[in-house]
Parts: sequence; C-alpha cells; structure tokens
Amino acid sequence: MDNLFDLSGKVALVTGATHGLGMAMATALAQYGATLIINGHTPSKMDSAIKAYAEMGLKAHGYIFDVTDEEAVEENITKIEKTHGLIHILINNAGMIMRVPALEMAPADFRKVIDVDLVAPFILSKRVAKSMVTNGGGKIINICSMMSELGRDTVSAYAAAKGGLKMLTRNLATEWAKYNIQVNGIGPGYFATDQTAPIRIDGHPLNDFIIQRTPAGKWGDPQDLAGTTVFLASKASDFINGQIIYVDGGILATIGKPRES
Repeated sequence: MDNLFDLSGKVALVTGATHGLGMAMATALAQYGATLIINGHTPSKMDSAIKAYAEMGLKAHGYIFDVTDEEAVEENITKIEKTHGLIHILINNAGMIMRVPALEMAPADFRKVIDVDLVAPFILSKRVAKSMVTNGGGKIINICSMMSELGRDTVSAYAAAKGGLKMLTRNLATEWAKYNIQVNGIGPGYFATDQTAPIRIDGHPLNDFIIQRTPAGKWGDPQDLAGTTVFLASKASDFINGQIIYVDGGILATIGKPRES
C-alpha cells in the first residue's frame, strides 16, 4: 500500500508555495519523495520559504515568475524541465482575492482576479500537460474553493473565478484522460494561517461564525490538506478524474449545526 502514495522520482511544481496552504501542500509532496519546485513572485518571500523548507529537512527549488504571463511561464517551465526533468505533478495554488462590493468593483479589478485565479491555471496546465503527454501521464490539482459552491458578500470576482476553475477542472479532465492525465481539485474550507490570525480570536464575529458554521467546530490546520494532496498526486488516485474534494470540516454538507436540546 505504501507504494500507492510514494512520490519518489516525481517532479512537482506548486505555484504560490512560499507561505500558507501552498507551503503546507508542497511540504507534503516533498515528504513523500517528490522533487519540489515552488513558484512565487516576491524574492524576499522566496528566500524565506527556501530557508523554511530547509529547516524541515526538505530541498525546495524556487522560481520567480508571473503565472499570468504566458511567455514567463513558458520560459520558466522550460528551465525547470532542463534542470529537473519533466513535471509529473502540478498544483495550481497561486491566487488572489479582492473583497469589494460588486456595485463598487472596477471591471479592471474584476478582470485581474479572473486572470490570476482562472486564466493562470489554464496557462500553466496547458503548458505542463504538453510535457505530461510526452511523459505518459501526470497529475494536475487545481485549488478551488467553497466559493465555487456558495455565495458571499464582497467576493463576486473570486467566486466567479473559482466557479470557473471548478468547471475548467472537469473539462480538462475530460479532454486529457486519454493521455493518462488526471485533473482534480481541492476546495479548502477555513484554515488557521497567518492571514486569518487577526480574526481567529474569541469574540470576533467571523471567528465565532466559522466555528459555529463548521460541523467540526474548529478552523482547519494546514496539515489537514496533506493527505488529500498526496492522494491526488499519487498512483492511489489513478482512476479519479474531474473531481473536487472539499476539505472543509463538513461545511458544505450542512445548512448549519442543530441547536443543542
């Protein structure tokens, strides 16, 4: 059974893996044997990330490029392939969110969110899939969101992008299954990260809402994504394609926790 999850000899690229959930998923892949390639766009954050991986006993190879720039993607993927070999695993994690009411949001900002959260995964997937065809197969994992299923105030662009990414996942899975490429998605719930630290305090309205709304009764730990990530990146998921696995503590399964009697 261990061989089903062994990633030794596999080259994995994780975008937006200099911090947060991207780093947690990248760490899991490296711990299971993958050669880890991480992408970011800020040199200082990349330097800090490389050191953080090293402190965990892991080697990460960093590449700084704009995931929305097709020429930059082509140039850097080519460098990666020449240095480390063809990519077997791609995780499209890089993303952004703008919390702006729809009535106040400029179309240019709406397009920017769509470009990062939806167009960039298409650009990367298309480029990497060409090599996967040559290589006899591969795994693409798109980081979707509960916002591909639910609405919420001020995140119309983000929700539209993630809803599109969900359907892009299913369509690419359909087109590329014949090449032994599996394209699946992970939909994280609410996780305890540095970015959510300011609201994860007792008494904060959003903190209390999330804990009450989540059947598990808590925020997720980034390590909770490790198992799903390794599963979808490994041989264990070879007959799973076009699926979105929501790692959300049960939020999407319920309209709310019942009152205690």
